[in-house]
Amino acid sequence: MAWLVRAGRNAQMLDIFLDKGIVAIGWHELGNLNQYKDKDSLMEAVRKLWPNESAGYHAIAAGQIYRFVHEITKGDRILTYDPEQRVYHVGNVSGEYQYKPEVIDSAPNIRFVTWKHQIKRDDLSTSSKNSLGAISTLFRLPGSVSNEIEGLITGRRLHMTGEDPQQSEAWLLNEIETKALEFIKDKVSQLSWDQMQELVAGVLRAMGYKTRVSPAGSDKGKDIVASPDGFGFESPRIVVEVKHRNAAMGSQEIRSFLGGRHKDDKGLYVSTGGFTKDAYYEAERANIPLTLMSLDQLVHALLEHYDALDLDTKQLVPLKKIYWPI
Repeated sequence: MAWLVRAGRNAQMLDIFLDKGIVAIGWHELGNLNQYKDKDSLMEAVRKLWPNESAGYHAIAAGQIYRFVHEITKGDRILTYDPEQRVYHVGNVSGEYQYKPEVIDSAPNIRFVTWKHQIKRDDLSTSSKNSLGAISTLFRLPGSVSNEIEGLITGRRLHMTGEDPQQSEAWLLNEIETKALEFIKDKVSQLSWDQMQELVAGVLRAMGYKTRVSPAGSDKGKDIVASPDGFGFESPRIVVEVKHRNAAMGSQEIRSFLGGRHKDDKGLYVSTGGFTKDAYYEAERANIPLTLMSLDQLVHALLEHYDALDLDTKQLVPLKKIYWPI
């Protein structure tokens, strides 16, 4: 059996999952989950603690918690997603449920995991991407998706069909939004290197800057200068480096970028492959203000400023607005 356990909002607990060899879920208000002997007692506790939530929320929350404690078993496959590097980490459950608030106080309910593999999201079929896009903290993978994961691990590629669980309207809306975000990231990641440069420049223009893109370099990269006047004479002068690669950028790349900056520059380093921990450390101690932007953050900026994009930029990632009743 195979399960996906999310590492919190925006995968904020991912490093702890991987470093400690665990997966964890929240609902810390419930205390040690071993005190609830069956699903009914767990459901009653959820209702009392969150009386203003809907019956659908109570059922979904209680179901996920119960599965984490009672249905996941030692040896099961476990996946968790890294949205920055767009990979699924795959391992096996190595222990029973434990209550460990000293590990993560906000998510004290843990299962120990032996992490073994990584699967790139881009290597998955569309139907599997769709299934794995569900927003639930924890859910069991359909058999078809589980088989595809095993096939990728062993080097076999399989054609899969997905299956969608029936959800409440609010839950379905959240799921559609989450899946849409992942599909947009898929679309952006498929852009060519020069299109990616133009996309970043277009987002900056939508934010009110004028941009100048330098000629292509030896590594097919273009630097972008963004400023109020378009020439870099007026402040702020934002110097942008864009790397459209699968690999995460490290501290050496950040130091190289910083080496050519003036003291009044502002830096923006965009990497669709994400950044290493050392890269973030290097950015924090930089001698100029420097922001590191992953693919996930780029897409969020794109969506925030999409209506203000010029036509050429919109054509790089054409999107349609969908209306939903509230």
